[in-house]
Amino acid sequence: MFKRAAVLVVSCGALLAGCGTDARVEDGENEEIISNLVEAGFPADDIGVFGDAVYVGHDTEVSLDASRELLQRGEGSEEQYCTTNLVGTSVTKICVNPTSTFNSYSRLSAGLDAALQNYNQLGLRIFFVRGPTTGCTANITAQTMAGTGGSAGFPSNGRPYGTINIGVGLQSYSLDYNEHLITHELGHTIGLRHADYYNRSISCGGTATNEGTAGVGAVLIPGTPSTATPGGSIMNSCIPLDTNGEFTSSDITMLNYLY
Repeated sequence: MFKRAAVLVVSCGALLAGCGTDARVEDGENEEIISNLVEAGFPADDIGVFGDAVYVGHDTEVSLDASRELLQRGEGSEEQYCTTNLVGTSVTKICVNPTSTFNSYSRLSAGLDAALQNYNQLGLRIFFVRGPTTGCTANITAQTMAGTGGSAGFPSNGRPYGTINIGVGLQSYSLDYNEHLITHELGHTIGLRHADYYNRSISCGGTATNEGTAGVGAVLIPGTPSTATPGGSIMNSCIPLDTNGEFTSSDITMLNYLY
């Protein structure tokens, strides 16, 4: 039996309370983001504020632009693999730029290299390069956070989300686990949702939790399963400790269809 670890729980209990001591400046913007997410179909109890940012699905930060785009697109299927926010065709070379602190953790650093290889070996129209370098059509900063989780966000304005946060506690986890988590968070930056969004207990165990059908924010990718299974996708909500860190066949089908 797999032991499983959640990626990151970010809800602070009250939607507009904020986790910091000075969230008042952001309240007006965050209220609109939350309102847009609820209108898009995400349940209110799955939306949380962490610091100055709004998160949904326990590890995905949503910007104001991204939340507005969710209301501007046509409806998709109840099942899903991706949001309706994707990376535009003008973006090809995505540079992932780790901070010096990130680079100081050998497992995180090696996990990033392996995650980039996961995407690049598929020959997609988008490809990832470890920066800093030149010729980037989009940039993502890889930075650290406390704990053993990760977080990212959805694309907006045709560009990938600009940051992934990876817990420094993962230094004590396997390289494959680091590879899996970083691949997962990069997936969010290009528009991938949790494969088991409708029942997180499939990968996390415990009580069944639904992230929301999100009628305008969830699209089933043709050729992929409409139901999730344990270990069936690198985009499942929680990660088995003995993961091999690689894409599954349905992940590959999804990415080839999208990009």
